Amino acid sequence: MSAIEHAAPAAISPQYADWLRRERRTRVSVRAMQLVLLILFLILWEVLPREQIVNPLFTSYPSAIWPTFLSMLKATPQQPSIQAHTLSTVLATIAGFTAAMILGVAIAAALWWWNALYKVLDPYLVVANAMPKTAFVPIFYIWLGATLSIYGMSLAISLFITVLMIYNGFQGVDPNKIKLAQSFGATKWQILRKVVLPGSVPTLIAALKVNAGLSLVGVVVGEFQSSSLGLGYLIQYGSQIFKMNIVMTAVTILAIVSSLMYLAIAALEAAVMRRR
Repeated sequence: MSAIEHAAPAAISPQYADWLRRERRTRVSVRAMQLVLLILFLILWEVLPREQIVNPLFTSYPSAIWPTFLSMLKATPQQPSIQAHTLSTVLATIAGFTAAMILGVAIAAALWWWNALYKVLDPYLVVANAMPKTAFVPIFYIWLGATLSIYGMSLAISLFITVLMIYNGFQGVDPNKIKLAQSFGATKWQILRKVVLPGSVPTLIAALKVNAGLSLVGVVVGEFQSSSLGLGYLIQYGSQIFKMNIVMTAVTILAIVSSLMYLAIAALEAAVMRRR
């Protein structure tokens, strides 16, 4: 082995060690404050209805969520189990999320490839993104039916913002890198694959984060209208019969699903950034 391989690692300077300690304290403080806010919210949610400061008929209690969840684990002749509702929502969200990302990247690449196409479609994309997508729920229900309308809503809510975000990311790639690739004789396809897509990784990660929430929103909104299965259906059903325990249990599961999706994307982002 060479002398360099035998050399001891450089000592950390006191200034750098102090900076690391401050960063560690900051992370711990942020996590502690997040936990305190969550606990404070749960305490207020539990205490205010029990003290009749707010009407418990409209809010339920955090302590009622776990028993309600346990009671819904078993399917009944009238209602599928909570696992079936959750799985239906999660699968539809994953399908809408995946379709929005694939189509979004493909459409953004086509707009980058043909600038004239972008000039033609730009106002339509902006208007389509600005329209309230909930207006399409009954239309999709008539066009696509009860099941496919849920996927249609998930895709409609997330697709247009994905196209605009990724296209802007493509446009933000350093033009000098593109010119350098062109000077070496790279084709447009090679520039897209070797320069534009790798240079847009932060934008793609940001689009993943946005899509995760929007796809879930689209699925829940679609389930409000047409489904007899899913967490959105449970929220609608529970509100109609004034059983807020069911509503709050479904909302809590949605929050957990959203958190898991965020953690998965954050882990992917960390892995990608380490490789970069």
